[in-house]
Amino acid sequence: MQKTNIVKLISMFLMSCLLAVSLITSADAATMQRRNPQAGKKKAAKRIGIGTAVGAGAGALIGGGKGALIGAGVGAGAGTAYHYHKKSSYRRHHRRRY
Repeated sequence: MQKTNIVKLISMFLMSCLLAVSLITSADAATMQRRNPQAGKKKAAKRIGIGTAVGAGAGALIGGGKGALIGAGVGAGAGTAYHYHKKSSYRRHHRRRY
């Protein structure tokens, strides 16, 4: 008779633990934020670097050495603008719904 009470006590304890764990994980899942795959530093560096290289190449073809420097600056600015556009575009299209 004492053995059944211990088994009941253990099963009640395990059930309460499972209930507590499920409540904690559901609360964490509700507050968890999604990650924006377009906002990484590596992506930013890649986009700005490609813009700089293309701008420098086009500037060199058009105006030589000085044109390459100006084109690199313009390309870096364009790459930065493109990165911010992609980052905010993802945010607009993936808003959180509560």
